[in-house]
Amino acid sequence: MTFQLTLPAHLEERLRREAERQGLPPDAVTLQLLDQHLPKDLEDRRAAAIAMLHQWMEEDANASADPEEAEQFFRDLDTARTSNRPLFPPEKKGISW
Repeated sequence: MTFQLTLPAHLEERLRREAERQGLPPDAVTLQLLDQHLPKDLEDRRAAAIAMLHQWMEEDANASADPEEAEQFFRDLDTARTSNRPLFPPEKKGISW
């Protein structure tokens, strides 16, 4: 596709300087910028999301399942709160968390 664009002088200057810095013609830098900043195709985004979910599942599978470590984590969260009301009250364990 051929695309003609009239740039304001300050953008034209910024584009020219960036092209010189990269050692590329301005149209190549413009294509790079468009590719970096336009949303990716839906299939590419789906594939990236699925890959991230698989990575999280692997990390969870490899994580230690030490119950005392988890308990300490919740106690630390409650201790660090500025409120007197705990987020994880012991009497709600197994009900809400």
